[in-house]
Amino acid sequence: MVYLYGLILNITILVVVHVVEALGGGVYTYFKDLTSHFSKEDDIKTIIFFSKNRKEIDPKNLELITNQNVELVEVDMCRKLNPLQDYKSILKLRKLLKKYNPDIVHLHSSKASVLGRIAALNIVSKERVFYTPHGYSFLSKEFSNSKKKVFYFIEKYIQRIFGGITLACGDTEYEIAQKIGKSVLVRNGIIVDKLSAFKKPIKNNVLTIGIIGRISFQKNPDLFNTIALRFSKYNFIWIGDGELKSQLTATNITITGWSLDQVEVMSRLNSIDVYLQTSLWEGLPIALLEAMALEKPLVATNIIGNKDIVVHNENGYLFNCIEELDIQFKKLEDERTRNEMGANGLKRCKALFNTTTNFNQMKSIYLNTISNA
Repeated sequence: MVYLYGLILNITILVVVHVVEALGGGVYTYFKDLTSHFSKEDDIKTIIFFSKNRKEIDPKNLELITNQNVELVEVDMCRKLNPLQDYKSILKLRKLLKKYNPDIVHLHSSKASVLGRIAALNIVSKERVFYTPHGYSFLSKEFSNSKKKVFYFIEKYIQRIFGGITLACGDTEYEIAQKIGKSVLVRNGIIVDKLSAFKKPIKNNVLTIGIIGRISFQKNPDLFNTIALRFSKYNFIWIGDGELKSQLTATNITITGWSLDQVEVMSRLNSIDVYLQTSLWEGLPIALLEAMALEKPLVATNIIGNKDIVVHNENGYLFNCIEELDIQFKKLEDERTRNEMGANGLKRCKALFNTTTNFNQMKSIYLNTISNA
């Protein structure tokens, strides 16, 4: 391996291949921060095998994660089960793994986990294969119960047969991962100080509640719309766009559309008083962390991912039914309450969800794996 050879020659460059089929949404933000972090280090080379097949992937975004220590390599992968295409993807991945001969292989999301583990067999040792689910597929509410059972079976036995270590991105995901196989908690994070700099004083005449993300089934725009209809005296903003845009019919909802300009996006996020997350399922949502960096109180569905970030009555509220929002929003009309919860959120974000700390932890895990080989 390159790293071990480097030790002999006094050249310590760790080559890490990341395999990701879904390089969009929160996973894209994760990789943008990851590549930004590791590009500053001379002792690590990051190579990303990715697919362009997801419609939410914008080619312009890909330009933002390339630099001298990061290489992007396109591999045709598809989300759905497709035996012929999956076989071709595995062959392509094996060919590339032999070419780059990495020290570490890190797989992201369910499909890449299966394809990558099979492709790495007898090329990279099982102990050097890592997997971050970013939200297990068997927890997704877009699938039937029978499909979710199949996905759980695949997750469990693909790890049992092909090995690897799960690097869970959130506390609840870690609890689940421990039941499946060997795992370590490495939380998702953000560059807190960089995003906190976007915080500016605001004064809305009407309580303004917002969300950022793709208008998709996972984010539950129907619930967001129902909430806006129930609380017609407030203003609501959806920062983003998506295929289910037509579900947002309430007249007090503003849809901004997408922007690649981080200054514009963060300015819009800063303009809200309360961040509302209506998701049906999550891994560990980056958008909630971004809102915390801007000291926004959080209101979120009580699901895996959200509940790993929101401490009820401390930095926001979790809710199980829409009726609970009557009291929660009423309390958040008070500016002092919002400021207190926002300050608590920023403190929690710095302590637990800082990319510098968490990516350094991940690098240490890589290096320990190499040294113990």
